[in-house]
Amino acid sequence: MVEECKPILNTGLRGFTIASTKISDVNGDEGKLVYRGYLIKDLAEKVSFEEVVYLLLHEKLPNKTALADFSHQLAVERPLPPEVIAALKTRPADSLPMDILQGGVSLLANHDQDTQKGESREVTLQMGIRLIAKFPTLLAAWQRIRNGKEPIDPDPGMGQAANFLYMMSGEKPDDELTHFFDTCLVLHAEHSFNASTFAAREVASTRAHIYAAVSGAVGSLSGALHGGANTRVMNMLKEIGSEDRVEPYINRTLDAGGKIMGLGHAVYKVDDPRALILAPMSKKMGERIGETKWYEMSKALEEKAKKAFKERKDLDIFVNVDFYSASLYYAMGIPIDFFTPIFAISRVSGWVAHVLEEQFAGAAPKPVLYRPESQYVGDYCGPEECTLESLEERS
Repeated sequence: MVEECKPILNTGLRGFTIASTKISDVNGDEGKLVYRGYLIKDLAEKVSFEEVVYLLLHEKLPNKTALADFSHQLAVERPLPPEVIAALKTRPADSLPMDILQGGVSLLANHDQDTQKGESREVTLQMGIRLIAKFPTLLAAWQRIRNGKEPIDPDPGMGQAANFLYMMSGEKPDDELTHFFDTCLVLHAEHSFNASTFAAREVASTRAHIYAAVSGAVGSLSGALHGGANTRVMNMLKEIGSEDRVEPYINRTLDAGGKIMGLGHAVYKVDDPRALILAPMSKKMGERIGETKWYEMSKALEEKAKKAFKERKDLDIFVNVDFYSASLYYAMGIPIDFFTPIFAISRVSGWVAHVLEEQFAGAAPKPVLYRPESQYVGDYCGPEECTLESLEERS
């Protein structure tokens, strides 16, 4: 007699492989992140964000000519339609930036006639490149509009990282600041089947256009369990206030059964390789502005929290990408509620790559519609179906 196989429920799909991909790999046991065969450490040290985007979209790194052409294409697509800027000016100033971004994606779809051309990898790729180019412009425009300022047009002579910082502040960043932010974009560009990428692929599996898929991804990233961790890390650091208050905070938090934000990850069983790159950048950025307080607090928090988890719970805990990106972004002068949108500025490149793979991998566009099963447990009327009573008979 064969025993009935019962589904494993409420797992968040952890441990389940649902599709294959050539885009990236996360080896949580060894702390390795790979984009199309390249280690994240090598990419962060040696290539620009534009080169990484090209790699994700075209499956290879560009040569000088290809990079120049691609950078020009991004520059051409970077400006927003005037109607989108006008629409942003109608939004309440206290709107959540991620809501502005998600709504902005839909507005941009209205101004792209390619959404009506049907299924084509090339058309979808061009729409995806427009989204990648326009995300920084959209968010920078909102930052200025909500503060009563006019948006700044992108500079065609600057890349993604420099343009975002320039359009936010009105000041052209120097090479060091541009490099720091460009590296951050490289580190966040892709991370396999995380929640927002899965959302993008699920929407894409219906053969919806790429704007719809990316809008779904933005919505997923806005959730507290996915994209907002570095925001909560920075708020935690501000709550702690000084390095001498780190240890009492850890003890108080663990006594209450709480979490130390920025520690632990759903996949990594060692320190996140991206965190190891961000930590020295946070230190250098603090030294640059003459305030290393936030880095020093972060470092003390990491060391003391790891020790406390080991002593209290015999548990090894590790830093994730959000732990040091918080203090780094804060030292750059980026508003705390923009930390997650910055994540999106980078990750949209990964979303686009995954939509292309979902819809066009192989010889023809044949996405498999995602349609998982569920187990109904609504035993409202015992083993039988409920008897429908008229409105007058119901108690």
